[in-house]
Amino acid sequence: MARNLPPFPALRAFEAAARHESFSAAANELHVTHGAISRQVATFEAWLGVQVFHRRGKRVRLTDDGRRYLATVQAAFDSIALATDQLRDTGVVRVLRVNALPTFAMKWLLPRLNQFQRKAPNVELRLSTSNAPVEMLDSFDVAVRRGPAHWPNCVSGHFLAESEIPVCSPGLLQRSPINVADDLARHVLLHSDTRPEAWSNWLSTAGVTAKCRKKQSFDHFYLALQAAVDGLGVALGPLPLLADELASGRLVVPLAGPRIDARGYWWIARREVAEAPLVAQFCEWLQAQGDQADETETGGVDAAR
Repeated sequence: MARNLPPFPALRAFEAAARHESFSAAANELHVTHGAISRQVATFEAWLGVQVFHRRGKRVRLTDDGRRYLATVQAAFDSIALATDQLRDTGVVRVLRVNALPTFAMKWLLPRLNQFQRKAPNVELRLSTSNAPVEMLDSFDVAVRRGPAHWPNCVSGHFLAESEIPVCSPGLLQRSPINVADDLARHVLLHSDTRPEAWSNWLSTAGVTAKCRKKQSFDHFYLALQAAVDGLGVALGPLPLLADELASGRLVVPLAGPRIDARGYWWIARREVAEAPLVAQFCEWLQAQGDQADETETGGVDAAR
């Protein structure tokens, strides 16, 4: 059955004029003359048999009928625009710029990115790493930082919780067992410049009375974690970022606790691109991955014995 649709040029002229409530502004937007908009709107009203504008000299104002019709037309135009963008993007490589914290990128994001690439095979994902504040980044579509925090001109969402507990290599634990938290005083504690208060917070919460004199510091957190894998000392490991190391046995948890909640991970999108389909898709994917990790990766960590 044929649809009873108005002439498209007249419909387009109506939508622009109604949105601006100005024939002149509509003419500028559509690159035609004021007279052309006026004629198209007159044609549109004649076709409808309904007046959609009140005219007061050079000023126009929508009638109630016109205002109701505008809402429906705009929704239809939005749907057509989205479908057109999706159709034009088929088979075209699109670029998504993601900036993440180095340790998060190495330990959590990279092992999962192939899942996103299967969902979006025509996306070229450009991943960079940095500890810099979001407002200092030159260019990005989505960033990942620990929060909560204030990120100006951005929208954000929490997607992954984190907790901290001591971890070490199995060989280190065999050489010098850790049965209680005070036993850590005999070990080298591996620190990171990016988390300077982590160990002091954990030791205080654990009620450690022995003084821990040995320490080794690294400028990046992932170096401290690698040093733990290599048996150089005990690191304060983040869960669930170390799920793979714990599952493979490269690292073990020597103590049952305490497991301290740390600042979680947030996706941050620049406000002007936050509603772009690709950006929204990636943020939704991060959210789903984080929900899955929270359910499965942080619950089953037992102390090595």
